[in-house]
Amino acid sequence: MADPYAPALLHPIAVALTVRDAAGTEAFYREVIGLQVVGRDDGAVHLGASGIAFLELLHQPDALPDDPAAAGLFHTAFLLPTRADLGRWLAHIGTLGHPLDGSADHLVSEAAYLHDPEGNGIEVYADRPRAEWRWVGTPDGRRVEMANRPLDTAGLLGLAGTPPAATPWTGAPDGTRIGHVHLRVGDTAEARRFYGGTLGMDLTRAWPAAAFFGTGGYHHDIAANTWHSEGTGRRDPRRAGLARITFEASGGHLTPGDLDDPWGTPLRIQATHPHPGA
Repeated sequence: MADPYAPALLHPIAVALTVRDAAGTEAFYREVIGLQVVGRDDGAVHLGASGIAFLELLHQPDALPDDPAAAGLFHTAFLLPTRADLGRWLAHIGTLGHPLDGSADHLVSEAAYLHDPEGNGIEVYADRPRAEWRWVGTPDGRRVEMANRPLDTAGLLGLAGTPPAATPWTGAPDGTRIGHVHLRVGDTAEARRFYGGTLGMDLTRAWPAAAFFGTGGYHHDIAANTWHSEGTGRRDPRRAGLARITFEASGGHLTPGDLDDPWGTPLRIQATHPHPGA
């Protein structure tokens, strides 16, 4: 196992989704999540923050609906720079009256969960300082402590302030990015062989039905679970949902290019800059 505090090797920097209703899904990510349109091309819209695109919506109106029991996307996790940003976002969706699917304090981060109009899962979160993350175990089996504790929603909302001194949410702030991607897979042992073996990521946390992988000391860049998809095979490419994950590699043995994971999820490896959080 690589040193969890070594320089980062691999991090997801963009997610592409096949969507049946491009206009409605774009409006959701702009209005609810706060992303901005960075560009458009034939049949696709690119959204992100600060002029950096990290979510691509590919319009395919005849796609089959996503199957939540098949391999694919569990959620895309959008990482906000600070707890105050998360508080402002929570206040924003409260004003919209938009419901959450859940929320949690994971010890390493604080998170809220929802889904887009086509059922794609979303996490919006802020990390706790790395100095507060607790790693346990031996050097060849080091794991980060994570949990599902109640979110301090009141404390987060308090960081946003109260009128008239409140700082309003004006959209995803500078520094917002893809924090991690959580996948539905058919077998966590196979996920460990591929993401831990083929891609060389560190196993940072594991349960019988879920595995978490990170590089550069991050709590997780990729997660994989079988909570609703145990035993599933390759993803049907005719379905809407996850179309591609793009990773940024800053070292290691990986050659830039395209490949699929064992469930047919397209992955793109590109060599550019180091992990933004390293």
